[in-house]
Amino acid sequence: MHSDQGWHYQHNKWLKTIKENKIFQSMSRKGNCIDNSPVENFFGLLKQEMYHGEELCSFEDLKKMIEAYIEYYNTKRIKQKLAGMSPVQYRIHTSQLAA
Repeated sequence: MHSDQGWHYQHNKWLKTIKENKIFQSMSRKGNCIDNSPVENFFGLLKQEMYHGEELCSFEDLKKMIEAYIEYYNTKRIKQKLAGMSPVQYRIHTSQLAA
């Protein structure tokens, strides 16, 4: 789990909870908001494009929805910054150019 260095992510109860659940925590460098920008952008898009104000669902349903969105984001969702390709298409395209 990646986060900024907000106090709530450093709180002992939070740290104990993530350790008990075998979750690895990484943090942005102090005073460098650019580190967190790509993650914040992705989660903003996920909430806008996937959530649509739907009622709460079970953890399992939410997990499936997020996994499906990540698959869509990586393989089908085109980005103008990636020459109109999905991230996977762009990686394949650039690796072919380098070969």
